[in-house]
Amino acid sequence: MKIHEYQAKQLLQKYGVKVPRGVVVRRPDEVEDAYLQLSATSGTLVIKAQIHAGGRGKAGGVRLVHGLDEARSVVAELLGRPLVTAQTGPEGRQVRALLFEEALPIARELYAGLVLDREQARVVLMTSAEGGVEIEQVAASSPEKILRASVDPLTGLMPYQVRRLAFAMGLDRQQVARAVEMFGGLARAFFSTDASLVEVNPLVVTSDGELVALDAKMNFDDNALYRHPEIAELRDVHEEHPAEIEASRHNLSYVHLDGNIGCMVNGAGLAMATMDLIKLCGGEPANFLDVGGGTDARRVAAAFKIILADSNVRAVLVNIFGGIVRCDLIAQGIIAAAGELEVKVPLVVRLQGTLAEEGRRLLDESGLAIKSAEGMEEAARLAVAAAGGAA
Repeated sequence: MKIHEYQAKQLLQKYGVKVPRGVVVRRPDEVEDAYLQLSATSGTLVIKAQIHAGGRGKAGGVRLVHGLDEARSVVAELLGRPLVTAQTGPEGRQVRALLFEEALPIARELYAGLVLDREQARVVLMTSAEGGVEIEQVAASSPEKILRASVDPLTGLMPYQVRRLAFAMGLDRQQVARAVEMFGGLARAFFSTDASLVEVNPLVVTSDGELVALDAKMNFDDNALYRHPEIAELRDVHEEHPAEIEASRHNLSYVHLDGNIGCMVNGAGLAMATMDLIKLCGGEPANFLDVGGGTDARRVAAAFKIILADSNVRAVLVNIFGGIVRCDLIAQGIIAAAGELEVKVPLVVRLQGTLAEEGRRLLDESGLAIKSAEGMEEAARLAVAAAGGAA
């Protein structure tokens, strides 16, 4: 689950991370109070569109304003309107909230983030003196500028690790001491909230030597949200695709994509392999959908309905390996959903494993127009052809 920047900053502040003073504005009549509350020092504010996407600054979603009239003008331009960035797609995301923040005197921009390194099976603190730009760009062009410290799950992030990274980024002695406090707070926030990502970019050094999280991003492990109801309440369903919201109600792992071949698979690894094969055969998957290992006919029917609700879908590929899940249950779900929805797109089904023969028999006797496949590559080729051929 993702949250907005202002929500991430409120959380990080509880763990000792210094952030700019800010006020959230959701209505035009809140502008004057927000401006007067924050502009006492310089009269200059930053207004930041709150959407779940990066690249806001380049898209005009982050503005520096120097007066109340200018603030009102920016709010009228952004609030309630779609903001199109490199990560939103051409439709953009509607801006429903703006973050007003005090403008800070910035001396340097750095980067700091914690993420799970799957190769090490540990959380890693990454830092760089190249802040303010996408860290992926830095990693691609200058990988030596990405500094790392692996966090031991027993001891946590140690001060000596932070000092090593901080000195390597060119911080002075006083700033290093502040980095120990800030990075320690980031690590505590990461582990205490079951986060999957904590990122501060840019982490700025102000002209008086303070370290401040000028931007903040936090993502959370959905499987751990039951332990954090206060974080689950921060979810903004407006920022999610409707199909993903519906899938979450049925405990299905679903991600909407831009292709035309709907995919229903059990197991994340098999789902990724299925999508790769569709791409290899010249097609484009319309979604990632994992029905899980312990599914039943009801959940399969729900998954099928979600896939077919996508008007871009021209064919559906069902790829099931029955280890825990029973193939006959998958077949029952397909039949139930197809009968209710009057399926008009081609179906390609590969069933292997537990009760696969019974599942195929049920599908054969259903009267549905289904193309069966034995192997995964064969199934992918049939689905691509049924959807209209290679892109």
